[in-house]
Amino acid sequence: MQSAQGVAIVRTVALLRGMLEQWRAAGEPIALVPTMGALHAGHLSLVEEAKKRARRIVLSIFVNPTQFAPGEDFGSYPRPFARDVQSFAAAGGDLVFAPETKEVYPAGFATTILVGGPAKAGLEDKFRPDHFAGVATIVAKLFNQCRPDLAVFGEKDYQQLKVITQMVRDLDLDIAIVPVPTVRAEDGLALSSRNEYLSAEERARAPLLHAALALCRDALRQGMPLKDALVQAHDMLTNAGFVLDYFEARHAETLAPLDQEGPIRLLAAARLGNTRLIDNIGV
Repeated sequence: MQSAQGVAIVRTVALLRGMLEQWRAAGEPIALVPTMGALHAGHLSLVEEAKKRARRIVLSIFVNPTQFAPGEDFGSYPRPFARDVQSFAAAGGDLVFAPETKEVYPAGFATTILVGGPAKAGLEDKFRPDHFAGVATIVAKLFNQCRPDLAVFGEKDYQQLKVITQMVRDLDLDIAIVPVPTVRAEDGLALSSRNEYLSAEERARAPLLHAALALCRDALRQGMPLKDALVQAHDMLTNAGFVLDYFEARHAETLAPLDQEGPIRLLAAARLGNTRLIDNIGV
């Protein structure tokens, strides 16, 4: 085990379980914040929320290869580990779990979680068909390794949040899932580790994704037919040079198409240059 700035750095499951068992025996509630690192203010808001609910905060940092599709940015994904530890320490965290790939997926690893429901909603899964199986498997492993009382997830990856919530419910996992609202830059852009891929000109246009979602939301609240509101937002983005993967209105809990009454969530994914942006808002 290592330590830096008062934060324990653990790289094996055995050491992780040993430390957490001491906290558990002392009656200290444990919160898990799963991440792939490259921390920004959005991640730190998860830590802040976790601290309101638990005595001990564990941050996992693992760039999970099984949730990247061929040709995605696994190799180039930012990995500023020392900076991440410093940020987590400043936020008052306790332990960083940063395993090597072979610790998570040892030789002969052959088990994954089969996901359905919100994982097959025709949103992210339409463009990244194996993504949520990889997400569910790594999160299930982290839950088993840490056995936290609660785990905190941001709403920016809204479909992911619903997939994890469904998995916990379906598998009777005794873990509370705590959602945290998306943290945004002053111009509305949802914070993301991938925003650093944007050129200066693309960064200036990127907030239009959130603006289009807000335009659609306001139009729906004012009574515009759903189809017309979606077309208006779609045109706004395509005219600004975005290439849309999807811009959809879905049931906020199930992510099913809107053929029933219920809360609405607007979800969008679009490419700006070589960068893929996702965002969502409630109606």
